[in-house]
Amino acid sequence: METPKDYINTIEGAERRFTTHQVKPVTRMVGEGEEAREKTVIRGIAAKINEETNLGWFREKIAPGAFDEVLASAELDCRCLFNHDANLILARRSANTDTLKLAINADGHLEYEYETPNRSYAHDLADAINSGDVDQSSFAFRIAENGQEWEYDQDNPNNDLRTITRVASLLDVSPVTYPAYQNTTVAVSERSHQAARKEALQQRSPNKGSNASVFDARHKLNLNKSKIL
Repeated sequence: METPKDYINTIEGAERRFTTHQVKPVTRMVGEGEEAREKTVIRGIAAKINEETNLGWFREKIAPGAFDEVLASAELDCRCLFNHDANLILARRSANTDTLKLAINADGHLEYEYETPNRSYAHDLADAINSGDVDQSSFAFRIAENGQEWEYDQDNPNNDLRTITRVASLLDVSPVTYPAYQNTTVAVSERSHQAARKEALQQRSPNKGSNASVFDARHKLNLNKSKIL
């Protein structure tokens, strides 16, 4: 069976986010003496903490420490892909390989780094990054159970704020050409929003259905909007 290029859309509960923080090439000398050679290292920020993003259907930010548990897990298996294409693998961190470096930097952001492998598409990508033609990153993830907190705007569901406090799975990090959300990713995020808000409204006003009905209508509108993304 052929591996889907945009494999992340086939994984239940997976979401994707983007950062505009620049991906940068760094030249590093490896080896010693006559065997010393230059190696191009690609370094980027996959996720930034405490930076609010308006997703159109709600606001979102990532709390400090959200990645700590997943990065420390012996079960971590994260790929670095170009444009989330499973056929264009650049590096990987798992129990068997550590060609992908993942770390929390001094500012608390999730940083990734890999040495350019000897693959034609990887060299082409390094050239595109060096020229600035490719300069953004993305990461795919799943939120842990009870790994999110919500602040609700009583009048406007689009102004609700989700804070991601714990990531359960870090599926991939990717330099990307176009930062764009796929419909399936939008749907996963909005389903989570819908379920959380309905529960909160029912707990606040169990005998009043008007607020929930207003939210249902807004939810349908947002899903229709997402189809054009």
